[in-house]
Formats: sequence, structure tokens, C-alpha cells
Amino acid sequence: MDNDFKYVGFWKRVVSGCVDVFLLSLVLIPTLYWAYGMEYFLPEDGIQKGFFEYLDLFDLFMNQIFPFITIIFLWITYQATPGKMIFKATIVDAKTGGKPTLKQWIIRNLGYFVSLLPVGLGIFWVAFDKKKQGFHDKLANTVVVQPKFVEPESVEFETEK
Repeated sequence: MDNDFKYVGFWKRVVSGCVDVFLLSLVLIPTLYWAYGMEYFLPEDGIQKGFFEYLDLFDLFMNQIFPFITIIFLWITYQATPGKMIFKATIVDAKTGGKPTLKQWIIRNLGYFVSLLPVGLGIFWVAFDKKKQGFHDKLANTVVVQPKFVEPESVEFETEK
């Protein structure tokens, strides 16, 4: 790996994940509300509706397929999601530092399910791993990096006359 980069740590990755979930929610929540109404989100008589009550193709698309395709598209196009872009972070192949393959992107995305079991241990692993890899990164052989130094942007002010 080039010495101009460093691994992105746990808390930056948590913040970037929260940003990504928030942005996806801006699309998903209104769309699901439009399709199913408020009862989709609220328990009826104190009992949350079961998973299978809303299991149809549209629900499957909005909650599973749309996020999966969106994330893969962003990774292929930018090597990052908007949350990672905030930190100028990119996802790279752990061996070469280059752009991961489509196969790596798919394994990484599916690997989130593995990372969440048991009790999110694969996500928390980022905090303790030397290369800051979660289980999904290890499965896909990827790492998340950012430049060590970010060039400051020059600022110019108007002079008073």
C-alpha cells in the first residue's frame, strides 16, 4: 500500500455507515409509506407486523435489491458511498491497492450479513484489526483507506474599498 494512505478506523466507518443509511432512508421511507401506508412502520395493537405480512416483490425490491444494487453501483463508480466520500475514503483491493473486481464488490456486500452475525461482531472487528477490516472486508479481500494528508483549500476574501 502506498505510504500516502492510512486505514480508516472504526468511528469514521460508523459515521459513514450512518450517513449512508440516512440517505437510503430518504428514498425508502417515503416510497414504502406511499406503497403500504403508515401501518407498515407502526405496530398494530402493540404487535409489530411479521416479516411475511409484507413479503411481496415490491417490498423485496425496496428493502433488499434496491439497496444492494445502489451500493454496488456506487462502489463500482466511486469506490465509496457518500458516507465514505465525506472522509475522502475509498475501498481498495487489500493486496494491490487497486480497484476491486465486481466479484469482490458482491462478496463484500453479501459479507455484511456475515459481519452482523453474531451481534455485529464482524463490524466491531474493525476497531481491533490491524488493517481495520471488518469480516466483510476480509471475505472480499478489501480495505478502506483515506489519504494521510488532505491538501488545504486556499481561501480568498474580498478587500474592502
